[in-house]
Amino acid sequence: MNSRHFTPPYDEPEQPEGMYKEFNATELYCTRCKQSVPVRERLLLVLPDGEKFEYLCGRCGNSVGSKMDKSKRPLSIIV
Repeated sequence: MNSRHFTPPYDEPEQPEGMYKEFNATELYCTRCKQSVPVRERLLLVLPDGEKFEYLCGRCGNSVGSKMDKSKRPLSIIV
């Protein structure tokens, strides 16, 4: 086989910038309810490198997870 004539069967399409970089959960498993339940997102901490959110069970209020949002927003401090 001559390598000069070999081309891959397809080229992977490039995804637009910013696509699929962050997801928000809509349902997670709650250990107290013993099933997958809708969740609410609550801001826990505002840190210099991002914001930490906690996911709460929509039925019992139990903490079921967390995520760190590292968006590039400028930090403004109010004194």
